[in-house]
Amino acid sequence: LLLDRYAAGGDAAACQAALENPFYGIVPAALLFPMVAVATVATVVASQALISGAFSLTQQAVQLGFVPRVQIHHTSAAAEGQVYVPVVNWTLMLACIAVVIAAGSSSHLAAAYGIAVTGTMSITSVLFYVVARRRWGWSRFGAGVVTAAFLMVDLAFFGANIVKFWQGGWFPILAGLGVFAVMSTWRDGGLWRASEFAKQRVGFEEFLVSLKADPPARVRGTAIFMTQDPEGTPPALLHHLKHNQVLHEQVVILTFQTVNEPEVAPEHRVAVAQLGHGFWRVIGRWGFMESPSVPQALRLAAEAGLATTGRRSFFLGRETFVPGGRSGMARWRKRLFMFMARNARSPAEFFGIPPNDVVELGAQIQM
Repeated sequence: LLLDRYAAGGDAAACQAALENPFYGIVPAALLFPMVAVATVATVVASQALISGAFSLTQQAVQLGFVPRVQIHHTSAAAEGQVYVPVVNWTLMLACIAVVIAAGSSSHLAAAYGIAVTGTMSITSVLFYVVARRRWGWSRFGAGVVTAAFLMVDLAFFGANIVKFWQGGWFPILAGLGVFAVMSTWRDGGLWRASEFAKQRVGFEEFLVSLKADPPARVRGTAIFMTQDPEGTPPALLHHLKHNQVLHEQVVILTFQTVNEPEVAPEHRVAVAQLGHGFWRVIGRWGFMESPSVPQALRLAAEAGLATTGRRSFFLGRETFVPGGRSGMARWRKRLFMFMARNARSPAEFFGIPPNDVVELGAQIQM
């Protein structure tokens, strides 16, 4: 259309300018400002969708163990998925400022956007293959054919945009690698931490046998210990018994599990089992879009038969990580993990436990 205008005797300079900005060049002059207004509104709507999606994905990543615990505010009493994450909000603001400064021009921003979108499309196609194989039970041939069809289109677009790598396309790739480094480091560090605790694991039946052989003094009240192992003895319980040499007359072992469902019905939320000798085990199940709550879990457990007595005290373990050579992780990943562990939200605050009822028992772990 622009070339036809030029051939018909149009202004050569105007046609050249339109070729450099085709989005506005194809719009009649009378509709230019309305088009700018529509584009601005569309940008605001898209940015709000991105921000809400970042909040929701962060909450799910916390539940799945890919990022440290962060402060999450629920903004609606009716919809559990409506959350606000302050640290993500500020991070997005700083990232937006950084990408504008780094790009320097709208053409460079367009290059960054093109690589970000087409790269995301390609990664989504690869993830489709993984989900089709592991979750849906597709054959390699069937999943491969469909994935190849998607990748033919995705990689064609990505290849067309990768030539703009130095014109601003490097930023989304660098940002993606940074996010991947943080999530993989926290996940690998958490798995290593779990393996270290597994080496010192004491089965609960074994613990009960030793308790019967040498019973400690019992004091009034209820002690609640949190652990990730639904069958073992909480390390905080062992530390408490070792140093204080007493046990409460009622001990509740509380475990939270994140299931592969967005939400869990209230009737399936908790399971309560009486273990004898004043011990109870409570297992709470939360969906990956929900925030676990200790008060809610105990309230549902009471409805299921748990009867707490006296004052309730929550005993939590607090680990301090120091550099060493045991984990096998690279030095920079160790330092990154220790930095995130130091700045993670405290378990008491994250799980909604009254701070005046919390007793923390520390341990030092060499990485």
